[in-house]
Amino acid sequence: MVTTPTALLVHGAFADAGSWTGVIAELQNHGIPVVAPPNPLRGLASDAAYIASQATQIDGPVVLVGHSYGGAVITVAGAAENVVGLVYVAAYIPEEGESLGELQGRFPLSPLVSNLTEKTYPVDGGDAAVEVTIKPEAYPAVFAADVPAAVTKVLAAAQRPLAASTFTETASVAAWKTKPSWAVVAGADEAINPEIERFGAKRAGATVVEVEGASHAVAVSRPKEVAELIRDAVRATS
Repeated sequence: MVTTPTALLVHGAFADAGSWTGVIAELQNHGIPVVAPPNPLRGLASDAAYIASQATQIDGPVVLVGHSYGGAVITVAGAAENVVGLVYVAAYIPEEGESLGELQGRFPLSPLVSNLTEKTYPVDGGDAAVEVTIKPEAYPAVFAADVPAAVTKVLAAAQRPLAASTFTETASVAAWKTKPSWAVVAGADEAINPEIERFGAKRAGATVVEVEGASHAVAVSRPKEVAELIRDAVRATS
């Protein structure tokens, strides 16, 4: 019988699963099973359904870990029966019935908002929907100020766009109400106002670790600290 939870890592917008590389290595070195599937970034309900399906197909308990927008995804996907804990990494932590736009609107806007570029993509029916990315020239300062420049240049080129509709879509459930949670607050985050991270973590009753001076890309720049909190969650839910 599987007793050690699998850590399922969910990346957010403007990144991909490769952003978890350092964290994955740390967890594997400590014998923790880990998977990091792609997050579609097409809509909160559909993204959460996909991640929940990934979780339920894992044999044994699962700790969901969400970075950035991935925090909203695990908040909904975390209702899956075999999910035993939630870890938020520089993330949004919405309430049931709350959109990211509503949560974000309670606090001063971060520099991210004024540094987004809009493009369109095709959807069923022949219509076009809007997606956003960070302007390449703004990416280092906004997303990854404490990451080496050469790495940041690659991250900016490989960033995955987020459907703009995700900012108005509401969370259908808040799994943190019934599952224990942990949170990493990135103290120097310029993508999500750190006050949003602190507010969400406090509201969820999460065990919080604040990483002073960390950018939004805290999982890239400070993988050991992020992995340590995930290990705490795994141990607590084993």
